[in-house]
Amino acid sequence: MDMETASDPPQGLRERKRHETAGRIIEKGLKLFVKNGYEATTVDVIAEAAGISRRTFFHYFKSKEAILLAAHDSGFREALRPAMLAESPDQTPLDAARRCLIKLASRYETRESIVFDRLMHSTEALRARKEAVFVEIEHIMLEAMYELWPSPARREGLRLVAMVAIGTLRLALEKWKQNDAAHPMAYYVRQGFMLLARQFRNCP
Repeated sequence: MDMETASDPPQGLRERKRHETAGRIIEKGLKLFVKNGYEATTVDVIAEAAGISRRTFFHYFKSKEAILLAAHDSGFREALRPAMLAESPDQTPLDAARRCLIKLASRYETRESIVFDRLMHSTEALRARKEAVFVEIEHIMLEAMYELWPSPARREGLRLVAMVAIGTLRLALEKWKQNDAAHPMAYYVRQGFMLLARQFRNCP
């Protein structure tokens, strides 16, 4: 069995340093995107501002676009599947989705998330990428739902629920940013699902 040498930093220290470096890259990258524009900001410039080499940059991020995505959800996508699977299947899928998204909403409550949104509207390519992010989130939720409710007969309905739930999340994010984060994100998620419930009740 391999043993860490005395010169090797403990695992916790290595992870902390890695987290700090990733955070510094995101911070410097966002500042440069805002100052110079996304297209005009290169990986080399970001790496220099973060005090690392170009090669080191690619140990952390595959591209400068990956910086934007990391700043956007603060681990939301990684947390979504386990959070959804932790919900009880003894409730409706929509209730499970609502509880899950309220639980994770605070992950969007970062200054970087607001900067991200502004930047993602700056070019056509980034606008398309933002749409793709929500498709990915929807797919993650749907796959978790398939595990919670594995009957093939439910798949089409679950797909519809996932689409509606992530659409409600998108509306909540828009409201949160439009109102300058006057309330926690969870507040706007709850409001969105309440609006959704009212619309269903009012349907003929």
